[in-house]
Amino acid sequence: MTIQEQQPSARGWRTYLNGRTVSILFLGFSSGLPLYTLIYLMQAWLAKSGLDVKALGLFALVTFPYTFKFLWAPFMDRYAIGSLGRRRGWMALTQLALFLVIGGLGMLDPKLELTLIAGAVFLIAFLSASQDVVIDAYRREILSENEQGLGAAIIVNAYKAASLIPSALGLVLADSMSWQAVFWIVAAFMLPGFVCTLLSREPAVYGAPPKNLQEAVVLPFREFVQRDGWNQALLIIGFVLLYKIGDSMATALSTKFFLDIGFTTKQIGLAANATGWWAALAGGAVGGIWMIKLGINRALWVFGVLQAIAILGFAWLAKTGPDPLLLSAVFGFEAFASLGLGAAALVAFMSRATDPRYTATQYALFSSLAAVPRTFINSSVGYIVAETGWFWFFIVCFILAFPAMMMLPKIAPWNTRNEKA
Repeated sequence: MTIQEQQPSARGWRTYLNGRTVSILFLGFSSGLPLYTLIYLMQAWLAKSGLDVKALGLFALVTFPYTFKFLWAPFMDRYAIGSLGRRRGWMALTQLALFLVIGGLGMLDPKLELTLIAGAVFLIAFLSASQDVVIDAYRREILSENEQGLGAAIIVNAYKAASLIPSALGLVLADSMSWQAVFWIVAAFMLPGFVCTLLSREPAVYGAPPKNLQEAVVLPFREFVQRDGWNQALLIIGFVLLYKIGDSMATALSTKFFLDIGFTTKQIGLAANATGWWAALAGGAVGGIWMIKLGINRALWVFGVLQAIAILGFAWLAKTGPDPLLLSAVFGFEAFASLGLGAAALVAFMSRATDPRYTATQYALFSSLAAVPRTFINSSVGYIVAETGWFWFFIVCFILAFPAMMMLPKIAPWNTRNEKA
């Protein structure tokens, strides 16, 4: 089955900046804030409270809802919450709950209530993953086919921008304010997304949504397989798993690599903040505009090649040694090509590959698959480096970037702008 993509308007990319894409900006920010709160603010709070590194590491286990969110996504496809509708109702519920739980987390005592804190962290991860499910579904349904690429870039950038609240503002405020106040201030940044949800319109219902929970669970998977057959379905699954595997493995122990070849932590931090973060944002923005011109199919080809080339920058650095200028260039180009361009293209592809009747379930499955290399395969990186050394490890990562590229003629032909995955 194919759904034709309309040709881009001659008026250019500015015609795509409308109320729908602006709402995606606010919702993307709300999507990223809880995760970065757990990564940055919670860890700093617990570390300052005297929790040892082993206990801190165990807290990563309670965030597994991000990997398994496809298990309860069918509930969000089947049921609506209140009068707001199927998408806005779930968004409002999760956003309001996240505001309360994030704020309440800072009121607990790490020395006396560690079990309660673990429960609260798990609840934040569960609510955050659930919010991601419904926001991804909303984005897919509210945007036209032409807007999917730009929408993917906007949400990727907004997600990253949210990291500045807990990692910069939150940690700065913690020097002069109580942790309780800091957590409530950070939590308050969930409210703009909540207001956006209330002001936005519910996406139009495409076809007949699931009539019961059984249909909500079975039909999304059946539709995906029956759309073009098992072979195409397995190709898409393989592509989602492999498109970023080379880059994901190359950056899994990047800080360790930089330290091993002689950089100081200050040099690494300056390169990350001066070039990496901004380059990632620039890549997402350029990627969205570029996808309007190229189409999603060709963007997957071009951006995939660029993110593969970025891996060679690490191999070059392994041979050159601690050159601060080269470090910034490698950091910046990798962030631009992979975290910006490549991530936006993959998000757009996964969005396009969903059926609008089952957006929440199908996109949750795809995004969970995309997280598998980061969650599981990257655990083997240390063993590979021990056998190969850094230079040949990065060459292996570069080679691993191409199996997914070899699938593109089947799932995203270069000369077919309008092929639906």
